[in-house]
Amino acid sequence: MPELPEVESVVRGLRPLLERQRLDRLLLRREDMRFPFPVDLSQRLTGKTIGTIERRAKYGLIRFPEDEDAPLTLLFHLGMSGRMVCVTPPDEDFDKHDHVVFQTAKGQVRFNDPRRFGFVEMYSGPDSASRFLGQLGPEPLSEALNPGHLRAVFKDKSSPIKASLLNQRLIAGLGNIYVCEALFEAGIRPTRATGSLKRREIERLCEEIKAVLIRAIDAGGSSLRDHRQVSGELGYFQHAWQVYGREDEPCRTCQRPVERIVQSNRSTFFCAACQR
Repeated sequence: MPELPEVESVVRGLRPLLERQRLDRLLLRREDMRFPFPVDLSQRLTGKTIGTIERRAKYGLIRFPEDEDAPLTLLFHLGMSGRMVCVTPPDEDFDKHDHVVFQTAKGQVRFNDPRRFGFVEMYSGPDSASRFLGQLGPEPLSEALNPGHLRAVFKDKSSPIKASLLNQRLIAGLGNIYVCEALFEAGIRPTRATGSLKRREIERLCEEIKAVLIRAIDAGGSSLRDHRQVSGELGYFQHAWQVYGREDEPCRTCQRPVERIVQSNRSTFFCAACQR
């Protein structure tokens, strides 16, 4: 599933194509993806001017600010295999998995999703009106994610630190790959009780979360099976993974084999020597 850096790379790729452009056509090539499309979606958005394109956690947000009292937002989630494909000049030669087509004077952007786990939601007004955004924690790259916040939400928690970092109500947008990588960089074993982290460990973890995400975004994210940037290019951060996906390979720091365990039905990768 695309995580924060992958979604951020998609959002950045969409901006020059869609921002400040009139949406000349919004074509829905089926009735649903993971969820049914919002009623009158095409009718309500066609002809409107797109404002900004933003990211919140693992969601992309396409803003339509014309109505100041109740601006519209189209939220999208890429699911497991979704990607945004740019086609210029626009044509009618659609792939069977092109489910939503945005067309402006600059070309087409197609929401392509073979597994159809992705979805869109339209809402009016503030982000709290979205059923997906209301309970999210702070953005990990914002000033709101700081050691003080982590100390407050980690206090007295007995759950493993990895589970706490994946809790979207505590921190928005962190996923399995980047939690494994951040915990390695911070030298913290993923099975540690959250409440056992010392002040300095929390400070370093906060630093490493941000650093790992920034490096991944700069590399265009990690490409496994499906992720592509809007340009069609692969992300390259998978070549810099320290532990994720490297079971039994030597740790790049100490040469001890990287270990894999399962936590909450997800693979966890770590170095037992470097992470305590």
